Amino acid sequence: MRYEHVCIEAVVHTLPPHVVTSDEIENRLATVYERLSLPAGRLELMTGIRERRFFDPGTLPSTISVGTARAALEKSGIDRRHIGALIHGSVCRDQMEPATAASVHDGVQLPAEALVMDVSNACLGLLNGMLLIADQIELGRMRAGIVVGTENGRDLVEGTIDSLLTDRTLTRQSIKSAFASLTIGSGSAAIVLCDRKLSRTGLRLRGGSFLADSTGHRLCAGGVENAKYGDGRPRMETDSEALLHAGIKLAEQTWSRTKSVLGWRNEDVTRVFTHQVGRQHRTLLMERLRLNPALDFPTVELLGNTGAAALPIALSMGLEQNPPVPGDRFALLGIGSGLSSVMLGVADDRHGSTAGGANR
Repeated sequence: MRYEHVCIEAVVHTLPPHVVTSDEIENRLATVYERLSLPAGRLELMTGIRERRFFDPGTLPSTISVGTARAALEKSGIDRRHIGALIHGSVCRDQMEPATAASVHDGVQLPAEALVMDVSNACLGLLNGMLLIADQIELGRMRAGIVVGTENGRDLVEGTIDSLLTDRTLTRQSIKSAFASLTIGSGSAAIVLCDRKLSRTGLRLRGGSFLADSTGHRLCAGGVENAKYGDGRPRMETDSEALLHAGIKLAEQTWSRTKSVLGWRNEDVTRVFTHQVGRQHRTLLMERLRLNPALDFPTVELLGNTGAAALPIALSMGLEQNPPVPGDRFALLGIGSGLSSVMLGVADDRHGSTAGGANR
């Protein structure tokens, strides 16, 4: 999978206003911890997550996504008339139908000719959306597109806490499958891609690869089960240990393929942006891929696992703090339950000058 004509023109993120620490979550679970003799501080110790953020209760994903998409479009400087697609790629959606993308498309006031759709694939939805838009740009079917998504983990975390507090059959073993749900945070991200003839950034999406190991589709699964839990909030069960090792194995295979497609070596990579799961995942991923951990830009300590928005948020924050320079080579390393992996290479090919900028 190679691209010659696609640039990443803007990456933008929105962070929620409410900070919830791991200590606060454990304080709410104090009776459970006491009954099961679990040590305080376990959540942060095992994951490295000190806090996560939530939007206001009842916030719809589209409400936040509209603002994030508008900010991305403004930052890109691209005229709305050139936007040929609006894809909403988060796990969280407003409803089953119509597509949440329809609300965002209306809110951002994009052309009626634009493709409008949701893409759902666990923590890879926004990266998958990038590929769909990039394919259309490469084929000459559109000049630019936006992929956006907003994850709101409040209901999952609070629902999990309530379930743990009321489950009198809970054991030190059975609580493990709910543990990953307590690491979830919230956030929003948007990415504008365009034909390189429109680009001012010269930040080219060079290509990459994707792989799946669907034998692991039961390792992390969730949804709404009113009959079981008595409310409309989602719950999730995760075999964290098995998911960690299966995901890292798939990541190794995908990274090998990606380097082959791009003609890159590890030494060519100047910066790394990954899906944000936890400290153990990051450490093992960098070790097994033989990448220098200093190249990575972790956000999980302060944001938790923000699902499909996690990698794009890290990319946005990383580029905001340290803008790209000519010659940079970025590795975007995505992994999602299912299992699937998408890994992409991004290169700043300006050679010291700004690329494109005509007919914006």
